[in-house]
Amino acid sequence: MPELHIRQATPDDLTLILDFVKELADYENALDEVKATTDDLHSALFGEQAKSYCVICESNGEPAGFALYFYNFSTWLGKFGLFLEDLYVTPSHRGTGAGKALLKHLAQLAIDNDCGRFEWNVLDWNEPSIKFYESFGAQPQSEWIGYRLSGKALTDFAAS
Repeated sequence: MPELHIRQATPDDLTLILDFVKELADYENALDEVKATTDDLHSALFGEQAKSYCVICESNGEPAGFALYFYNFSTWLGKFGLFLEDLYVTPSHRGTGAGKALLKHLAQLAIDNDCGRFEWNVLDWNEPSIKFYESFGAQPQSEWIGYRLSGKALTDFAAS
């Protein structure tokens, strides 16, 4: 069994993080949608106004995956929640416990920060991930439909 270690990302990891983002996007058949740069990630994760966080999973000292997350807020619970934006484990490290280690690390962060929820999204066709999440008790949320406003529609609406 590999020795897994989870650590907070540092600015030295920006190229690695962007590579992981691109690999994840490629897996999701959306590589052409990645517009982020290392400068964008630096600002979001380490800049003066940083509001996102990232952890790296290493297996025997080798990068195996990452999780990028941020905190949201539930008015109904009156508590913050931890939202997992991206979770990715390289194909060569899948099945080694790296994904579960990343999720357990974030679950502990949620508990340590008195969060009322730990949430994420998964594509409806990603059956391996769905089975994985459900194997440790995660439940799909079916009563909400996600909406997105972006690009020209976002700028047009804001200007209207």
